[in-house]
Amino acid sequence: MLAKLQTFSLLGIDALGVEVEVDVSSRAIPKTILVGLPEAAVRESTHRVERALVNSGFERPRDRVVINLAPAELPKQAASFDLPITLGVLAGSGQMFSERLEEYAVVGELALDGTTRSVRGALSMAMATAANPNLRGLLVPTANAAEAAVVDDIEVIPVASLAQAVGFLTAAVDIEPAPCRSEELFAQHGKYDIDFADVRGQEMAKRAVTIAAAGGHNLLMVGPPGSGKTMLAKRLPTILPQLSTGESLETTRIYSVLGLLSSGQPLMATRPFRSPHHTISEAGLVGGGSPPGPGEISLAHHGVLFLDELPEFNRRTLEVLRQPLEDCQVTIARAVRTTTFPANFMLVGALNPCPCGYRNDPRRDCHCSVPQVERYMAKISGPLLDRIDIQIEVPAIAYRELSSQTAGTSSAVMRESVTATRDRQLARFQGSGTRRNAQMTPRELRKHCPLDPAGVELMRTAMSDLGLSARAHDKVLRVARTIADLDTAEAITVSHLSEAINYRMLDRNLWA
Repeated sequence: MLAKLQTFSLLGIDALGVEVEVDVSSRAIPKTILVGLPEAAVRESTHRVERALVNSGFERPRDRVVINLAPAELPKQAASFDLPITLGVLAGSGQMFSERLEEYAVVGELALDGTTRSVRGALSMAMATAANPNLRGLLVPTANAAEAAVVDDIEVIPVASLAQAVGFLTAAVDIEPAPCRSEELFAQHGKYDIDFADVRGQEMAKRAVTIAAAGGHNLLMVGPPGSGKTMLAKRLPTILPQLSTGESLETTRIYSVLGLLSSGQPLMATRPFRSPHHTISEAGLVGGGSPPGPGEISLAHHGVLFLDELPEFNRRTLEVLRQPLEDCQVTIARAVRTTTFPANFMLVGALNPCPCGYRNDPRRDCHCSVPQVERYMAKISGPLLDRIDIQIEVPAIAYRELSSQTAGTSSAVMRESVTATRDRQLARFQGSGTRRNAQMTPRELRKHCPLDPAGVELMRTAMSDLGLSARAHDKVLRVARTIADLDTAEAITVSHLSEAINYRMLDRNLWA
């Protein structure tokens, strides 16, 4: 007897439909054959399936069993095929009759006693189920139910065991679909434990951070050790607007595929903050492997990627950031197929002004020679610097500021300005794919960033004196537009442009 049912296989962060075909033939040599390009974890499933059947009270077919996972050219990985294969064997051997197999997709790993275990990528599979008009719902392990249930328009059926799955599919047991708890999860997990009020002094740096957050601009901070660069970077997500439902789903599915979702938190409610060590490889940063998987820049999607001690990173590793910073996505090409991962993140870098860290510090002596400083700074290329909109100096904090009992500017105050500015940008770019000033196209720059005669002259002088590239010219205009939006100004004035140019001067002073 032939049985068919639907399941999914992960490719990157996408879930692709797979049809499980199980043919149980009597009067043949007893043998189980699994075809359809299964990887090791899937090939081993036949042993788990046999014991799960017996230990759940069913009979193991003593016939020839052929299991085909279609399409045949798609690699099948992970143990999420255990449950659909087992149900197919039961249907093909006549131990189960169900009309619901055509309406529900099935995913899940099985233990030897027949209980279900969680799988990776349940959210992507639920989204793929919702996109299939022929499917009514999805059977998932109980541990994955809350994660999959955030997708609307489908029934997510939690099953704790093989016997429970059979009972539901044969209509012997009624199982209520898992409820969608998106609003509850946002309220429970959408708060931050840190605040900009913890940072003493550095009000000028906070101003630059506010501008970067308001326009989605990349940020570079240069200063001596202990000046507060890392504290500022870690608190940047606290002033960004709250994740929308769509943004949360896009980010959560990346973490789900990699198995990085925290226990009890099936949905990302805060913006991600990633801070990889400087020994990270190129594949670890942008993604790679076989098959390709997402890297740190994708884990920072809709959030912040913080690279501390920037010159300590391998130069080749830093160079691979250039294309994702422009395109907000990264494409990993392999001989068999090409995979694209989202990478819409804010880049924040921090570094010392020299190897010892105390160059230009009036309180400490720097013992670094000029060649040492040049070698230290040469690890960061000019093209990468061109892609960083705002570059600021974070000086050492004076004792009177450090010992002051007056709290600094709080995240709530900064977030209010950022949110209002983001709303203005959304209204400005309505009907286009642009959402923030940092994403403006050249055509949008000409439309939304006109300069008066004084501004044109100031820009001409800056281009000549600082040697700015055409890309840096556009970056200055985008930052100036954000500063004007923070001031609720319709047009860019000379003061807005002057402040934006000042944020581009630091790299020229250090790398000249």
